[in-house]
Amino acid sequence: MGKREVYWWLVVRTGTCFAVFGLGALGLGLVVFPALLLFVRDEAARRRQIRAIVHHSFRLFVALMRGVGGFTYEVTGRERLGRPGQLIIANHPTLIDVVLIVALYPAGCVVKEALFRNPFMRRVVQSAGYISNASTAGMIEQATAALRAGDTLIMFPEGTRTRPGEPLQFHRGAASVAVQACTALTPVYVTTDPVFLPKNRPWYRVPARRPHLCVRIGDDIDLSEYRDLPPPRASRMLNARLQEHYSRFLSDGAGYNAALKTQASRATGTGGGREQQRRIVG
Repeated sequence: MGKREVYWWLVVRTGTCFAVFGLGALGLGLVVFPALLLFVRDEAARRRQIRAIVHHSFRLFVALMRGVGGFTYEVTGRERLGRPGQLIIANHPTLIDVVLIVALYPAGCVVKEALFRNPFMRRVVQSAGYISNASTAGMIEQATAALRAGDTLIMFPEGTRTRPGEPLQFHRGAASVAVQACTALTPVYVTTDPVFLPKNRPWYRVPARRPHLCVRIGDDIDLSEYRDLPPPRASRMLNARLQEHYSRFLSDGAGYNAALKTQASRATGTGGGREQQRRIVG
């Protein structure tokens, strides 16, 4: 099979998986979740069940993508997820970061407002009690309330996907929520080699070879030095620390920027040609 045929096979494979994802989300929103509304009257219990269904559905999607050769992946530190009041923050290099993380634990999530208007996803994000980022003040209020109620919550400090080759830009919303309400601030580092489904690139522009995604759950970030500071100053200082921390981590050999450099060296013939060993953990 020639390179062109391989490329189009990758496009068809990826498109089919996303079609399955969209139809599955539509089925959950139109059939499964309304049924739960009839049979589970307690709102908190119903939301827990919906998040569990979303969690298992995302696990199936990840398994499907891996099974058809869409990508390989590995996870380290999964046991650190799932504590009451825990705020999980992650960088955002690909379109499916939230899917990968929710597939590990049925947490709540702050998501883009566009998903609340998406005909396939809006009933899912509404039923699961996910939080829109449309209003910063409203998002912070809802996120702090969720953490104080014992939820585990996922946030992406960038607010949108990373632009390949550009420095990270964190917004202060996640830092503000962290200093006000979380019991544990846990970083998640998502990397992909080669670059896969980034910002400003259509889904059908797939890489020439199968991507390998790494999800690393790090140690909690100590917040004690920020607890007694005025909230605006604390969130500003913490946000600067988080941005510097992620930028340094992701440029230290195994991160997103390193993947970009590796791609460039391969394209110019200076990368040495040795294939990195892949390990699938699922």
